[in-house]
Amino acid sequence: MTTKNPTPPELLQIADAIRPRRRFVLSSHSRPDGDSIGSQLAMAYALRALRKDVRVVNSDAAPAPLMAFHGVPQIEIADRVGGDVDAAIVMECGDLARTGVAGLDRFFVINIDHHPGNSRYGQINWFDPTAAACGEMVFDLIRALGVALSVDIATHIYLAILTDTGSFHYSSISPRTFDICRQTLEAGVDPVLVARSVYDANNLGRLKLFGAVLSAMQLDTTGRIAIVYLDHEMAREAGGTYEDTEGLINLPLTVKEIQAVVFFKQVEGEQYRVSMRSKGDTDISAIAKEFGGGGHKNAAGCTVTGGIDALRKLFIEKIENAIQRASSPEVLKS
Repeated sequence: MTTKNPTPPELLQIADAIRPRRRFVLSSHSRPDGDSIGSQLAMAYALRALRKDVRVVNSDAAPAPLMAFHGVPQIEIADRVGGDVDAAIVMECGDLARTGVAGLDRFFVINIDHHPGNSRYGQINWFDPTAAACGEMVFDLIRALGVALSVDIATHIYLAILTDTGSFHYSSISPRTFDICRQTLEAGVDPVLVARSVYDANNLGRLKLFGAVLSAMQLDTTGRIAIVYLDHEMAREAGGTYEDTEGLINLPLTVKEIQAVVFFKQVEGEQYRVSMRSKGDTDISAIAKEFGGGGHKNAAGCTVTGGIDALRKLFIEKIENAIQRASSPEVLKS
């Protein structure tokens, strides 16, 4: 039987702050993923069940496969938010600037996050690094507000957890994770439909882009690190878009010998978005933080500028060091 964790005082503070307020804006990090979208929409449906006025505002649109979920097409895409708002709830975002939405700092800000390195930018800051997804925290908040799990709320909670655990691959998973998923299924979630909507909604351009990128994949000299690269010309030639690469980074990790993947995606010129994934105890979050990024032990990213050959060499060296630290006797004993 799962041991129930003590209720965090920040959770109670947030519930108390929500109850008397009426007008809310919800936001999350730029380039939203399944956890940010799922957390925002689950929270939006819960607040509307309490007869609150709610807007969901993001700087970027959701990935195409998520457009099939209720509420996603109604998310406002804007770089600024105004109007009469009683509170802004910002989820899964370590720094307010990462939202890409200006004007949020004008409001009473509630900060809900599970990423290490959160800058505690809100009037109330709830940070839980043990949560496998921000959706787990939103689930607890919805329960604290006394809102029943509707199918829409439960579906978006499940979406958040499914995607942010890498389909239940990452080490952040706990008994709490599966207990919440059990409750979402009891509320009416169809896990097969959610998984197919997220992972089986490819177009031909996406498939060709996967092929082009993976065929150009390189390995480091140890064979333990996969290096993946994409620029705008490659995407055009394959008939795909950058959004079509969602999930691609996880595929090299299905090879037994590969312990980590680094994916360089050209932004413009010599600026690159770097995504990293790893297995087991190999912690790549510290590498991302070193370059102003962040994330989790097994999934992290950052943005860097420089020549691609030098960047490849630099990140391979740092990831090799992380793999060696993970296999050291001290780590294995801990």
